[in-house]
Amino acid sequence: MMEELDVLKKAWKNQDASYNQVSENDIYAMLHRKSSSIVKWILIVSIIEFVFWNIISFAFSDEKYQNKLESYGIEDIMFIVNVINYVIVVGFIYVFYKNYRSISTLDSTSKLMQSIVNTRKTVQYYIWYNLFIVTLTIIISIVMMFAHNPDIISMMNEQISEGHESIFIFVCVLVSMAFIALVIGVFWLFYRLIYGILLKKLFANYKELKKIEV
Repeated sequence: MMEELDVLKKAWKNQDASYNQVSENDIYAMLHRKSSSIVKWILIVSIIEFVFWNIISFAFSDEKYQNKLESYGIEDIMFIVNVINYVIVVGFIYVFYKNYRSISTLDSTSKLMQSIVNTRKTVQYYIWYNLFIVTLTIIISIVMMFAHNPDIISMMNEQISEGHESIFIFVCVLVSMAFIALVIGVFWLFYRLIYGILLKKLFANYKELKKIEV
């Protein structure tokens, strides 16, 4: 499709004014189709991701896991976080669907450009939200684990009795921050790979539309 677009662009620049209008319309139509297809894939990927994480969650939510959450005192907190997270993610998916429906029926360059901008912003907000919720979940788990895990509490009391409280806290904070950074880095790379490719193609379409608009 890129080769076809290049051919149309060259023809548009080299032909007379009457043909220019035809070529411009052809280029717009192609960019419109490409943009609509990309936004559709953003919707599809978000749904697949939602289903995938739910399958993973249910796979690990056995009785042992629930008992561990209960022993850490975070069963209710995690339930609330999960419910809120589901509602927000479904909301994002609905917005992606609306973006796709909107972009597939547009009939002007300026509206298509604005729809591309809005879609890119929505995806970026979606990525930042997911990174935030992962960070929040990890922090809650770590804090409650230190507060309720018998092995960690025993280790902490032992270090305090030996006068190593400051060193123990420093090491725990350092390890926790490193773990959080590692997990967030993995998730960021995942989103960068999946959604970044789609957003890059969408922005390329935007730049081509901007040339037509000018």
